[in-house]
Amino acid sequence: MIHVALWEPEIPPNTGNIARLCAATGSRLHLIGRLGFRLDEKSLRRAGCDYWPAVDVVLHATFDDFRTHFTGRLWVVDNPAPRTYTRADYADGDGLLFGNEGHGLPREIRELFPDSTVEIPMPTGKVRSINLATAAGVVLYEALRQVHGW
Repeated sequence: MIHVALWEPEIPPNTGNIARLCAATGSRLHLIGRLGFRLDEKSLRRAGCDYWPAVDVVLHATFDDFRTHFTGRLWVVDNPAPRTYTRADYADGDGLLFGNEGHGLPREIRELFPDSTVEIPMPTGKVRSINLATAAGVVLYEALRQVHGW
């Protein structure tokens, strides 16, 4: 299993898309810290998240709480980074950590993982990042390709 972890996600449709991606791939979703939306049944139903029962989701109040419960290797996905996501050697049980849409990851979290931070290249230089759900899909499927040979 590959784990997808989102640090304080802000935009409900992005998290919904990533949740659906996790349900479809058998990946566990970790939501860390303050969320920019509600996860109650009424809100999920209104958002059309009829797949939510199929999502293996774990909520963590803080990053420390996440690190206490997730003991696997963590890949931090953020730009800039010393290598691209395709140069990482993913293994079963690894986690992929993504920052939120507005601010990315706090510097103090990035600094904890200098050797396991990877980026998605932005070759034109016209934008600093791509949509969070798109980024999660790109990196998750590369990890799954390596782990399962897809």
